[in-house]
Amino acid sequence: MTIDAFDQYKRLLTRRHFFRNASLGLGTAALASMPGSPLHAATADAQLQGTPGLANLPHHQPKAKRAIYLFMSGAPSQMDMWDYKPKMADWFDKDLPETIRQGQRLTTMTSGQSRFPIAPSIYKFAQHGKAGTWASELVPHMAKKVDEISMIRSMWTEAINHDPAITYICTGDQLPGKPSLGSWLSYGLGNENENLPSFLVMTASWSGRQQAQALYNRLWGSGFLPSKYQGVSLRSAGDPVLYLSNPSGLDAGVRRRMLDSLSRLNQQTYEAIGDPETNARIAQYEMAFRMQTSIPELADLSDEPQHVLDLYGPDVMRPGTYANCCILARRMAERGVRFTQIFHRGWDQHGNLPGDLPKQCKDTDQPNAGLLTDLKQRGLLDDTLVVWGGEFGRTIYCQGKLTKKTYGRDHHPKCFTVWMAGAGIKQGVVHGETDEFSYNVTADPVHIRDLNATILNQLGIDHSRFTYPFQGLDQRLTGVTEAKVIRPILA
Repeated sequence: MTIDAFDQYKRLLTRRHFFRNASLGLGTAALASMPGSPLHAATADAQLQGTPGLANLPHHQPKAKRAIYLFMSGAPSQMDMWDYKPKMADWFDKDLPETIRQGQRLTTMTSGQSRFPIAPSIYKFAQHGKAGTWASELVPHMAKKVDEISMIRSMWTEAINHDPAITYICTGDQLPGKPSLGSWLSYGLGNENENLPSFLVMTASWSGRQQAQALYNRLWGSGFLPSKYQGVSLRSAGDPVLYLSNPSGLDAGVRRRMLDSLSRLNQQTYEAIGDPETNARIAQYEMAFRMQTSIPELADLSDEPQHVLDLYGPDVMRPGTYANCCILARRMAERGVRFTQIFHRGWDQHGNLPGDLPKQCKDTDQPNAGLLTDLKQRGLLDDTLVVWGGEFGRTIYCQGKLTKKTYGRDHHPKCFTVWMAGAGIKQGVVHGETDEFSYNVTADPVHIRDLNATILNQLGIDHSRFTYPFQGLDQRLTGVTEAKVIRPILA
């Protein structure tokens, strides 16, 4: 649309449209002019790049400047990796007692089974570190890191199926439509690097069972927050971000002139309608232009010394692998990216767990440990929060046929394991306990709301005071149900 055509469009606005916008515009202008109002903050932030975020944040001195979330999509089996249950060896093929199950909800995948036979882990466990923390042979590299992490064995959630469970832990609600954790952080804390988005997402390749649960962009979406706060997903093939490269015959100078013209049109739209989202769109176009230089530089590992590459394992130079994503996450942390999230799929072992779980652990174990080492040796772990975990746990009883060598496990929301490291997290701590069946939490339960409250806390945010007005409510990541920071794991 040319500028002349746009002027004609403005003259053709209907009388009803004019009066609607005029009435809204007066109130909008008044509200936007009030210092401290959410609209004032959103409008001002949309017009600026590299701002520190909301004026009233942080609420307290933060321990973390940024966070890296390692999300194991599909739900890792806690009793095969971290939650050692030696007594289960005597329970092989015996039924799970009803006194343990207590009528708890089951998925449709096992609710029709005539029995629920116990499947002890076939993997060897050993104690590691100063505190003698138990860890499986599946995670030999992270076993050496137990003195540097806090392990939470008593996580739980209400969701029992993947999509609502992942949506719940990523956005604070089982129903779609709410902003993701990364979007909340981007909105509240802003961006340290004007050439990169404050929230970047990577979906890594995986080696286990290839039929995996789908991931939807709402998991890193901005929901009701302005769209500039949504996560930007990097691809493993072609341009890291779609349309990053200029089309054939279009150079950077032409691209710059096009954006300048588009910016003028969008500015006229904003002046005519007053929608702050228009300014957000202008900012997004400008960010995309700068990313044409910053993203290729970020993804180029040619300047990484071999001893650093070796930390992450043999797959580090293969684009899209989990190891490659982890070293990119470290490079993002160096460049001030506020929140980085890596999704690694394939952890949904309903059958043939011994065939698939070792592959998943091989994908991730050394890169996880390498990331912690790399951050620490650069002095970044002191102010970078690292979180590892999935959406729920798995059952001690077998789904399908049980043998001495193979078994499967169903979804289990009542207890699972997450670990955290860096940025004011205590080292060498194991928090929470489960029963001998790894079926119920017996001490220090931690809800996923508590986990999100703790992540916010380390970044200087009081979750109860961090709100956004929408649909007549002061919305927040942790919802209206009580959530508490996990104080025992904080240094």
